[in-house]
Amino acid sequence: MASEAALASGQREPTDKEIRLVIGASSAGTVFEWYDFFIYGTLFYIIGPTFFPSGNPTLEILMVWATFAIGFGFRPVGAILFGFLGDKLGRKYTFLVTVTLMGIATAGVGFIPSAESIGMAAPLIVIFLRILQGLALGGEYGGAAIYVAEHAPTEKRGYYTSYIQASVVGGFVLSIAVVLACRFLIPEAEFNAWGWRIPFLMSIILLVISLWMRLKLNESPVFQAMKAEGNIAKNPFTESFSYPGNKKRLFVVLFGVTGVLTTIWYTAFFSGMSFLRGPMNMDALTVELILFFSGMISMIFYLMVGKWSDKVGRKKPIIVGALAALLLLFPAFWGLGHFANPGLAEAAEANPVRIEGGQCSTDPFAELFQREQSDCGKILETLTSAGVAYELTDAQGLKMSAGDNDIAIDPHWLSDGGLRSAGIREALSNYGYDFTKQQPGATAIVGIVAILLMLGILSALTYGSVAALLSEMFPPKIRYSSMSIPYHIGAGYLGGFLPLIAGYIVARSGDIYAGLWYTWVVVAFGVIVAWWGIPDDPEAALRDDAS
Repeated sequence: MASEAALASGQREPTDKEIRLVIGASSAGTVFEWYDFFIYGTLFYIIGPTFFPSGNPTLEILMVWATFAIGFGFRPVGAILFGFLGDKLGRKYTFLVTVTLMGIATAGVGFIPSAESIGMAAPLIVIFLRILQGLALGGEYGGAAIYVAEHAPTEKRGYYTSYIQASVVGGFVLSIAVVLACRFLIPEAEFNAWGWRIPFLMSIILLVISLWMRLKLNESPVFQAMKAEGNIAKNPFTESFSYPGNKKRLFVVLFGVTGVLTTIWYTAFFSGMSFLRGPMNMDALTVELILFFSGMISMIFYLMVGKWSDKVGRKKPIIVGALAALLLLFPAFWGLGHFANPGLAEAAEANPVRIEGGQCSTDPFAELFQREQSDCGKILETLTSAGVAYELTDAQGLKMSAGDNDIAIDPHWLSDGGLRSAGIREALSNYGYDFTKQQPGATAIVGIVAILLMLGILSALTYGSVAALLSEMFPPKIRYSSMSIPYHIGAGYLGGFLPLIAGYIVARSGDIYAGLWYTWVVVAFGVIVAWWGIPDDPEAALRDDAS
């Protein structure tokens, strides 16, 4: 079948060479732009104490994820702004602007002095640059996905656009690859002191490459044809809500498509990384190597799912992936815990930790808002950050025990977080709890990789065909705005806030697996919406609504 580009413009089909350039340039730019966004999350363990120092590891990580979420929170604003420009001025020049803005903002993080040097100005500058990144990313995905979709033959649209989906994972993998290279070339102490800035500064090089590739592209033939016919939307934003049937489509894309894919994606990659490095206490280099190879392999699944969707439709892979995620999410993370740090679960079973006391609830943001954390809350916060499960009993006095053994609570623990963490870990180490850096054996590493690949498959099923689906669901003249707005609201808020919300749930509950319930609930609601609202033939449904 002919591509939409040829049908719209009456021109010839793009050659294979032209298609390869379109896919290559769009995908490379997407990889670089997502690299810029993800490098912040990849280096969360250094950014926390550098820009948000508090002496409280839990608070520092939550502040990193809060700032991470701020960038996502501004993605819908970028979607509105750049979606408007993309539908009014063209696809090509809009995503040239977005990649430039992203590259400059990311490199800027590498130049910011630490909070120790310039005080509160440091985190404020970080937040400002994250806002710029969020704005840029809000315009990037729609432009790249639409540009490829509008060049692709109808029967290969899922496969060709799946390269854009795989490029998102590619950005994550590239961020890890650069960090690994820096680790091998720079001693750990120097990397933690200043070397971590290099991955941010590399954005300048990636920006130059991305601009060079994208400047070689021509404007989308579909947009050129609309412009020649005078069929450009007067106000793409308002028309996205007034076009026949679009309100339902926007709702379905927000909850039934984006809500599902984004929570599964961030749970698979970011929650997996945070879980292994945090409560499982795995060696940082080992975690990064595992995620690098798992991510590299999982990119193949996105291409396979995109190609599969050309045969079975876009809806089926999303439904299958979402239902499988509901069944496998908790078992997957239980399996990660078993392979990464089996001694933790064994010690908890042999000598379960019990806490007795009053006002026994944690307030993760107590220090930030200058609230007084209860003594019991301080103990619980330390146990949670160490990955130690506990049983809680309401009582008058504060007591702690492991199995049948009472553990004396040193009064100094309650006033000094460092002493508390060291003291509790030392005390529990006498009862089988191992807080040394974990270096799993070969069999365990294979098990971890297998689980991460399974999570990657779930992500690919719900994500691999989405660029094609969203392009098909909306009319060309408002396509950039209509697909970008719900996509980035969902990805920005439902997905971008996931690490923060899940981390807060864990901190409040003391259960290192409790944060998964956020993903489970969003996916459960999303699969209902997807089943109801995603049409079997999006283009036919669009024509029916317009007629």
